[in-house]
Amino acid sequence: MILTIDIGNTQLFGGLFDDAGTLQMRFRKSSQYRFSSDEYGLFLVDVLRQNGYAPDSITGIVIGSVVPECLHPVRAACIRYFNTEPMILAAGLKTGLKIQYRNPLEVGADRIANAIAAVHAYPNRPLLLVDFGTATTFCVISPKKEYLGGLIVPGLRLSMHALEEGTAKLPTVEIKRPDALVGRSMIESIQSGLYYSTLGAVNEIKARVKAEYCGDQPVFAVGTGGFARLYEEDKLFDVYEPDLVLQGLYRLYVLNS
Repeated sequence: MILTIDIGNTQLFGGLFDDAGTLQMRFRKSSQYRFSSDEYGLFLVDVLRQNGYAPDSITGIVIGSVVPECLHPVRAACIRYFNTEPMILAAGLKTGLKIQYRNPLEVGADRIANAIAAVHAYPNRPLLLVDFGTATTFCVISPKKEYLGGLIVPGLRLSMHALEEGTAKLPTVEIKRPDALVGRSMIESIQSGLYYSTLGAVNEIKARVKAEYCGDQPVFAVGTGGFARLYEEDKLFDVYEPDLVLQGLYRLYVLNS
């Protein structure tokens, strides 16, 4: 069994894959608090046991992290509680991608993992990956597996907090698909603004990626991340892949084992 762990700015997102590459379970834990290696280790052991898996069934662990402060205690937990040195998504590992960033080290581990999974699942086509996390990130990949680059904008929750903290009267709201474009209360207006500004941004970026990078081929849009599901009715994406980052970490492990 292969344990995959994605450490994001808001959450630690993990999954367990069997030897055939099938995702058997997934779990989450906040990454906004700094836990000790023992706290992480006990959490991982407990979540496995609660789902019917013995800790000694783990034969490999792979980690991607965009939070350096969390990486060390999670790595130490893997060594102490699973007697396994985890594979860390970092420079020097085979990814199957040709990174076109001027400085490849600047590309977040989550974006690389998403790209690894996407080119494996949807090969030989222009790809646009949209990840609705703390930040909403866009990644553009050519049919030749060239990671061309992308865009980064504040995520829905980050935008909401900016409104709350930067104004005197605007409250925190539930992030949801509004019933109407024009809100008839302060809360409805914020919800509609958050929702449709993101919808408009994704549609505009999709159109520009198609025009500038895809030639006569259609762009294949893949949505992932917690808030991507909000836009399923708007058909923003060709496919919604909630576990894309975990799939990518698993593929990374296979490529480098």
